[in-house]
Amino acid sequence: MKSDHASTVAPVDEILPAPKLAALGFQHVLVMYAGAVAVPLIIGRALKLPPEQIALLINADLFACGIVTLIQSFGAGPLFGIRMPVMMGVTFAAVGPMLAMANDPNLGILGIFGAVMTAGVFTMLVAPAISYLLPLFPPVVTGSIILMIGISLMRIGVNWAAGATLPTLPGYGDPFNLGMAAFVLVCVLVCTRFGTGFMRNIAVLIGVIVGCIVAWALGHMSFAKVVAAPWFSLIYPFQFGMPKFEIVSIITMCVVMIVVMIESAGMFLALGDMTGKKIEPADMTRGLRTDGLGTLIGGLFNTFPYTSFSQNVGLVGVTGIKSRYVCVAGGVILIAMGLVPKLGALVEAVPLFVLGGAGIVMFGMVAATGIRILAGVDYQTSRNNLYVVAIAIGFGMIPLVAPTFFAKLPTQLGPILNSGILLTAIIAVLLNLYFNGTGNWTKASTDVQNAAKLNES
Repeated sequence: MKSDHASTVAPVDEILPAPKLAALGFQHVLVMYAGAVAVPLIIGRALKLPPEQIALLINADLFACGIVTLIQSFGAGPLFGIRMPVMMGVTFAAVGPMLAMANDPNLGILGIFGAVMTAGVFTMLVAPAISYLLPLFPPVVTGSIILMIGISLMRIGVNWAAGATLPTLPGYGDPFNLGMAAFVLVCVLVCTRFGTGFMRNIAVLIGVIVGCIVAWALGHMSFAKVVAAPWFSLIYPFQFGMPKFEIVSIITMCVVMIVVMIESAGMFLALGDMTGKKIEPADMTRGLRTDGLGTLIGGLFNTFPYTSFSQNVGLVGVTGIKSRYVCVAGGVILIAMGLVPKLGALVEAVPLFVLGGAGIVMFGMVAATGIRILAGVDYQTSRNNLYVVAIAIGFGMIPLVAPTFFAKLPTQLGPILNSGILLTAIIAVLLNLYFNGTGNWTKASTDVQNAAKLNES
């Protein structure tokens, strides 16, 4: 009887044994950590905050990451949480506007927190409207978007493998960094090819651990920050003071959150394809609404806007582990890291070139998912679908291959024009409507609305 019940449990709802959950959750944390702490570092340095306040921003960020990840993956009532293997982190889409606010003496960090909180409320309110646009995203559109997500992420993985987040930083492309990244990549592939069961599922974690051991033995990894970090740090709301609310910065941040929602929708669709779970409008609404709730929580706890991290989508594809409880475990680990800075410092000690070897595998897996979806598109009777894919990907590549292409256009368009994922989404939707028309839009809209009502009942 027990086995019959277990067989009816959906893969995303499977609860694994605690040791496996802990290892797989930690693997997810390793993948997203560098991206999670990058934004607090950038904003803290732009504001010229003292080191202890930057550390506070990082700890608050990890703490809030954990809380929002729990809400998104485990769920919170009927309104919040897509209940899929999702890790939440600070979005890079908001960095540009937040840097502008940081440089305004009338706003500063308190102005950022005010804009973030208000944008979070805005996102929760408009999430249902975005979700009902799902009929605009047939496979030719979703496949193009997911492919572009993978291509965009690959840039991050390549930079990690080179040993720095930007080509202009010292040590970028050092032969040692490239060699170590290749070594970690080989470790991951060996575990994937010859490992069985659980060992194969944690191939990325094994590769990272082996890479860290070798890097430490060769003197390229230090635990000095771990020793210096405190054991406990209390996180509570408004540690920097009460937020400021300014209309222009609020509007700007709301525009950023629209961008974030469109990108998150692509992540959810990719995860749905990987896990075999059909994403209904009600699911999408809960997921996007949680982006808003997470952003509100971020402002309350002295951190920034949150989104579903695309880095971790690739890890789901690599491991084949579809359980959302793995990310629940990851959320618990992030909360612990926020409260115990030594844990955060331990993960921070992992060199980027070690993560790079694993990143190339994971991020390439996202692109491969997009290709697989596009392989099922009908190009024979609808030859114009080739134009949709070709031009959408072409536009999405612009910010990657020519970062200054749109430099002379109004800066207010930056959040849209600097996102290859968003450009691909916009162009793919518009071209699909142009070539293929609205099709059965009325029927599709009715179907998704009925499905949403069933899900919410």
